[in-house]
Amino acid sequence: MAENKETVETVAQAKATLRYARISSRKVKIVADLVRGKNVDEALAIIKYTPKASSEILEKLLKSAIANAENNHYMTRANIYIAEIYANQGPTLKRIRPAAKGSAVRIRKRTSHITIVLRERK
Repeated sequence: MAENKETVETVAQAKATLRYARISSRKVKIVADLVRGKNVDEALAIIKYTPKASSEILEKLLKSAIANAENNHYMTRANIYIAEIYANQGPTLKRIRPAAKGSAVRIRKRTSHITIVLRERK
């Protein structure tokens, strides 16, 4: 009996990750949702003119991912798109602020881990 051997085609992908970014993942996801699935040049234009705190961080990370794609994986910039972009919650830095009657209030400074995965359109 002949077995069915499926050929699995591997798709080249470039990746860039920023860990422990001092911004809440909730704020990053707002801008990330805008650029998911877009070509990299279009995504850079969207990020550049989006007035959000995470825009600057995402722009720098996207440029890094593009450089990885071009230099390490030999992809052409015109065909690259954002296949995946996500922001997960990182560890929370806990700080204390003085409050009334000698008590203290917790301040949670949130961090996030941001990942961008680029692939090439065929």
